[in-house]
Amino acid sequence: MSTFLGTPSPSVPGQGNIHALEPFPQAAAHALRDTQMRRNVGHATHTIRTKRLRAVAECPDWEELRAAGSAIKADVMARLPELLRQLEENVTARGGVVHWARDAAEANDIIEGIVVATGSDEVVKVKSMATQEIGLNEHLEAKGIAAIETDLAELIVQLGDDKPSHILVPAIHRNRAEIREIFLEAMPGVDPDIAAEPTALAMAARAHLRRKFLSARVAVSGANFGVADTGTLAVVESEGNGRMCLTLPKTLVTVMGIEKVVPSFTDLEVFMQLLPRSSTAERMNPYTSMWTGVHPGDGPEEFHLVLLDNGRTNVLADEAGRSALHCIRCSACLNVCPVYERTGGHAYGSVYPGPIGAVLSPQLTATGADGTGHDDPNSTLPYASTLCGACFDACPVRIDIPSMLVHLRGKQVDAERGGLPGPQATAMKAAQWAMSSPKRFAAAERVASALGGLAGKDRTVSSLPGPGALWTKSRDLPLPPKQSFRRWWAENRDSGADGTDGEETR
Repeated sequence: MSTFLGTPSPSVPGQGNIHALEPFPQAAAHALRDTQMRRNVGHATHTIRTKRLRAVAECPDWEELRAAGSAIKADVMARLPELLRQLEENVTARGGVVHWARDAAEANDIIEGIVVATGSDEVVKVKSMATQEIGLNEHLEAKGIAAIETDLAELIVQLGDDKPSHILVPAIHRNRAEIREIFLEAMPGVDPDIAAEPTALAMAARAHLRRKFLSARVAVSGANFGVADTGTLAVVESEGNGRMCLTLPKTLVTVMGIEKVVPSFTDLEVFMQLLPRSSTAERMNPYTSMWTGVHPGDGPEEFHLVLLDNGRTNVLADEAGRSALHCIRCSACLNVCPVYERTGGHAYGSVYPGPIGAVLSPQLTATGADGTGHDDPNSTLPYASTLCGACFDACPVRIDIPSMLVHLRGKQVDAERGGLPGPQATAMKAAQWAMSSPKRFAAAERVASALGGLAGKDRTVSSLPGPGALWTKSRDLPLPPKQSFRRWWAENRDSGADGTDGEETR
């Protein structure tokens, strides 16, 4: 077993697709101009969250299940090295091979070596966030190995030379007409008169993928959970493509983030109730596949499990941030987030979008000695939130994302100022000085009233000069009233101008 769990893993290059290319504010500004994407995402998230509310309402002990899921995850984080050793022992005892990967580069090299050893130049893939995180498809393509996505939404994204924008529904930003055009351009043998209807599009994908399933010798999957005391891996999905990938090829490679381990089947039962209701708004998943090692004459002849760190031990080291590793990838937080609904997933620049991506991605890619990675564009993601708290209410394992966002923002501010007061700290000190004295506060009110010359017809200031431009760059500043309450009180408290005597008014 690797020793990288003892202390936070070193920060090294090759973390795959987690790094954003540009800070969130700039990326979001581009996304907001894409009105078609906003309509697609808004319609889809509204539909999913409405269905989820109905599914959750059927479960009378939902809050007890959430509390149980949270407690199990906290226990896993406290005993992670022990549970991973137990998982490794049980997978190995049942004929599997366990590999440990510190980062994306190691994981990709391991998987490439396994594929090359089989003599294959093609793999079929079950939808996997971990393989997206490490950039496996791009790595294999550079080595002459084709990686075929078999999840319908992932296939759409792949054929469209696109990137996923949602954890559960990667092609949520596409509508039927756009998918039809992608199929016509990139899928061999598609009827040129195919209709932009779900059934027709799904059947075209089915025919295309069936040929791949029957010819593939190697499959690559992720894992929703790994059961430590039996060595069992589990994948849940809705289309049956996972079942085909997990049973037909002779070699199966599973890439699992180290946080996905659970102690026992009793614990797994809790998540099998939480996950489907939170993700697809169903009582249970249509396909739940579990496998334990290899079995002669039944399923793959070789099974390899790649346990992936890639920054997770850095997250584990932060007591206030480690609960981001509790995430079971249900996407419920994305579907209730007002920021995600308006910007879509691409603006986050990471394989993990939405509220959970805003707390997980910057921690996975932190490179500074202070644990912030403040030069990384991901460091702006904690600001991609209104702090409304809807994500916490929706999370099936009660991850307190709002508190974590505040924590990460604080770390970022401290890192940027390097021990010296930054603009935000200076502004707060100035406000404290002004508000601590009635005379100074009154003077500040008079200064504020002088902003009237900068306001438009709607009595808002859209552009302040100097440092104030940082505020108005992303929000309008409403003007204070022409007469402050303090001045009104001074003029009217003794005169009884409101029809009462001054003492009553006071």
